[in-house]
Amino acid sequence: MRLEYDIDDLGSPVGKPVPASEPARVPDHSRTLHGTYCRLEPLDEAAHGNDLWQAFTDDGEGSTWTYLGIGPFDDYAAFGQWLVGAATSRDPLFYAIIDAETGRAVGYAAYLRIDPASRAIEVGWITYSPRMRRSRIATDTMFVMMREAFTLGFRRYEWKCNALNAPSIAAAHRLGFSFEGLFRNALVVKGRNRDTAWFSVIDRDWPTLEKAFEQWLSPDNFDDAGRQRARLSDLTAPVVESRWPSLTIER
Repeated sequence: MRLEYDIDDLGSPVGKPVPASEPARVPDHSRTLHGTYCRLEPLDEAAHGNDLWQAFTDDGEGSTWTYLGIGPFDDYAAFGQWLVGAATSRDPLFYAIIDAETGRAVGYAAYLRIDPASRAIEVGWITYSPRMRRSRIATDTMFVMMREAFTLGFRRYEWKCNALNAPSIAAAHRLGFSFEGLFRNALVVKGRNRDTAWFSVIDRDWPTLEKAFEQWLSPDNFDDAGRQRARLSDLTAPVVESRWPSLTIER
C-alpha cells in the first residue's frame, strides 16, 4: 500500500498537509438519491416494509442474515419493529433500495460512522434480497452511495465485513476498495466471534472509480443477452492498492 508523507525539520516522516476546508456535509436524509437502475429513499417502515418483507422471504434458507447482526425474523411484526427503529436512526443512516423498473423496495443499506470533521464515512448494513443479488441494481446502489459521499466532501469511504464473508470481500475489491487490515476478535455477533476486515476508497481513487462505474453501468456495456462486455473488477483494478491475503482459516 502506498503511503504519502513529508519529512519534517527533525527528519521524521509526517503526513502530508491537508488543505484547510469546511467539514464534509452530513447526508441530507430528506433527499432521494437517483441512479440508473435504482433509487435510494430514506427508509420508512410504512412505505417499504411490505416490499422488503416479501423480497427477503424469497430467501427460504435465510442465508441473507448469516453475517449480519440481526435476523432472520420470525414474522413481519418483528421485522417491522426493527425497521421502525432503523428509520429513526441518523447514524447509521438507512436507505431503502428501490428497483427503478418495478418501483419496489428490494434491499437496504446505510451510511455509518459519519465523521464530517475528518471527512470519513462508512457504508454498511448492506442487505440485498435475492431479487437484487448479482444485478446491476446492486452495483448501481454502491455507485450512488459512493458518489454521494465524495460529492459531500468526504475524503475516506470505508467498507468493513466479517473476515469469513468471502462474497463481501470479493465485492469490496470488485468495487475498487483496498484492503487495510484484519481486526481480530473485533466483535461478538450472535454469540460468535467476528474478526473484521477493513477496506477503503479515498478521494484520490474517486476520479478513476467514477469513470469505471459509469462505463460498467452504461447500457452499451451489455450485449443483447445482458452479458457484460467489460468486467467492473478490471475497470477498478488500477486503484486497488492491496488485496485480501491468503489467510490460514482454522476450524
